[in-house]
Amino acid sequence: MRGVSARGAAIASAFLVTIAVSACAPEPAEEPTPAPSASASASPIATPTPTPVATPPTAAADLVAEMTVLEKAAAVVMGYAAGTDPAALAGYVAAGPQGVILMGDNVPADPDALGALTSAIAATADPPPLIAIDQEGGVVSRLPWDDLASARDLKGADPTAIEEAFAGRGELLAEAGVTVNFGVVADVPRGDGSFIFSRAFGTDPSAVADAIAAAVRGEDDLVLTTLKHFPGHGAAEGDSHHLIPATNLGYDAWRAGDALPFAAGIDAGAELVMMGHLRFTAVDDRPASLSPEWYRILRDELGFDGVAVTDDLGMLLSSGEAAYADPAGNAVAALAAGADLVLMVAGSDTGTAGAMIDGIAEAIHDGSLPDERLDEAAARVLALRLAS
Repeated sequence: MRGVSARGAAIASAFLVTIAVSACAPEPAEEPTPAPSASASASPIATPTPTPVATPPTAAADLVAEMTVLEKAAAVVMGYAAGTDPAALAGYVAAGPQGVILMGDNVPADPDALGALTSAIAATADPPPLIAIDQEGGVVSRLPWDDLASARDLKGADPTAIEEAFAGRGELLAEAGVTVNFGVVADVPRGDGSFIFSRAFGTDPSAVADAIAAAVRGEDDLVLTTLKHFPGHGAAEGDSHHLIPATNLGYDAWRAGDALPFAAGIDAGAELVMMGHLRFTAVDDRPASLSPEWYRILRDELGFDGVAVTDDLGMLLSSGEAAYADPAGNAVAALAAGADLVLMVAGSDTGTAGAMIDGIAEAIHDGSLPDERLDEAAARVLALRLAS
């Protein structure tokens, strides 16, 4: 595993995967340069055929081996339900997705009440479900009592200051019972007019890489850290909550720039990478969240062996593109491409996650999603749950 944190070592001992390898201002126009083995898809809804992955017998894999298909499907879905009632949220998780994201409307007025809510959720399963939150600080902050510096304040700051701010943020989350932070923005905007500029650490890839490594170190052993939005929202301009941003940036230019913060965060021990709904058309016409090639690059080129989580699949619905109008279909496509955890918030209700779970199970039964791919994804997620 890349990175040497104690937390990373614990996850590595729970789950090791051997990958079997086959065979914002617009950037200046350039000749598209594909990744070394890129094979762009002509159709965004074609079902990819992933390479089988060998999973050694480990604690996580042993748990997965005892699970039904529906249980495995539930393990790889992270859903959302409104409100701050601990019993209602615990019931939602117990009956469906084995992971939940807390949005602003889920956060009570004080830390003790949030702790009671997360304790109720955690008690629904053994190992406890993943409890995630978007706590970047600054523009994106779910905890009203987090007044620590955010990326907006820390542009150009000494890495020590960044590490201290994210250590404090990690402590707040750990005390509240949150186990996953979707909070480290590794994007490199092209200027201060970018959609992502106020949430990013700067516009220089090398400086942002240093900041990302510091943020990951700060959260180490406090909360599981997520890098977002791979392969980089800075290159693909536009708000992905409402459309699927696109760029013709080639692989070589991406690898020399936008990739650097992600590589630094992976080397520092980040446990999750969030896949953005971003089209890098020189590499694949699909959004990265549904692109087998981008998952391959993440694993093979950047050496990431943790959990790849999609950005909110509800954002694909919000794009208005007909190919992405079905939440269950999006979940299956993401898992088939290489995702380990599929996240759904926007446009969902209390039944959406259940429909996604059923859709994943049906895809296993009809052969459109290989058993090995679901087993691999579930084992990666279970390894996080065991280590959190």
